[in-house]
Amino acid sequence: MSRTRIVLILFVVLILALAWWIRRRSTRPPEIPFAETRRETLVSTLSTNGKVEPSEWMAVRAERAGTVSRVAVQKGQQVPKGALVVELDARDARADVSAAEAAVAQARAGLETVNQGGRSSAQVEIDGALERDRLELEAALRDYATLRRLAEKQAATRQEVTDANQKVQQLQAGMQALARKRAALVSPADRTTAEAKLREALAALEQAQAQLERSRLQAPMAGVVYDLPARIGAYLNVGDLAAQVGDIKTLRVRVYVDEPELGRVARAMPVTITWDAMPGRRWDGVVDKMPAQIVALGTRQVGEVICAIRNPDLLLLPGTNINAEIVSQVVDNGLVIPKEAIRKENNQVGVYRLRGERVEWRPIQLGASSVTRAAVLQGLAEGDLVALAAEAPLHDGDRVQPVFR
Repeated sequence: MSRTRIVLILFVVLILALAWWIRRRSTRPPEIPFAETRRETLVSTLSTNGKVEPSEWMAVRAERAGTVSRVAVQKGQQVPKGALVVELDARDARADVSAAEAAVAQARAGLETVNQGGRSSAQVEIDGALERDRLELEAALRDYATLRRLAEKQAATRQEVTDANQKVQQLQAGMQALARKRAALVSPADRTTAEAKLREALAALEQAQAQLERSRLQAPMAGVVYDLPARIGAYLNVGDLAAQVGDIKTLRVRVYVDEPELGRVARAMPVTITWDAMPGRRWDGVVDKMPAQIVALGTRQVGEVICAIRNPDLLLLPGTNINAEIVSQVVDNGLVIPKEAIRKENNQVGVYRLRGERVEWRPIQLGASSVTRAAVLQGLAEGDLVALAAEAPLHDGDRVQPVFR
């Protein structure tokens, strides 16, 4: 036999073997993974995200405009009520206080002058004139009395007596005029004006002192400084936020639950919080308040569920974006299958159950579920084998080669 003939025969044999292998493989049932239906405790959880807030907080805002000259605390620092948080440049406020104090001192002096009857120099001048006139009046009265006695004895003329009497009257009139002048140094209107000036000066001082005090931004409550946007040299207008202080031993966590999942959530359900910045750390709490409305969150429609979370070590900070897991239901000794076994065909939810070498379609009724597993209320029995997701499509009655997991 020639060499060419031998090669040709081998080639034909190879082709026939390949055709047989392909035919055998094409008729071999597909390998499908199966899992056993079993009873176990299933914890139904709802996983989502949220944001941390303090349970109680107050903002520290600028009450006067000014430049930040000092930041007295650090973010995350525990502070008592009234502690200095931020201080504004107070040079202008201190100058206003000094000017107001000077105005008060001047007003007090003015009122004191009024209460004492007027300026001391004017009083001294009038009192001196009164004293001189009093002495002259006493002398004139003596002269007048002497001339009257002499006139009775014909030793003085009537004209001399008249002149002496006129001098007495002139001195008396002059003293009365000086007394009126002294009284006119201070009028009721002067006292009213002086008192009003003092009140005005005191009010201006109080306002200046209040403005100076507003330069010191203090903690409105005891707590932790969890937000501190103020920076040295920054200019704050009235109402600008300088810091936020809150009680973070118990936190409010605003958890965003998608609208279709809200029916699974109720008050007092357990909640566990995790934070990517602290892997392995967990914080526990409960659902405290259900949402009153549905709001848009990006492309999602969510309800904002408020949870109360314990934070005894103060490590979880307000403003943090967190992961939340709400335990919505716990099923004890439930009949459980992997979620990847669940299929939907012809508007029915069901599974493919193994019967001998073939699968059969079984509609099922589902109960609670976790991330990977679901409880079956009707349609399956303990120990049933259900097909898991595979590349090969399945139909009722298909032969399969089971692979067990």
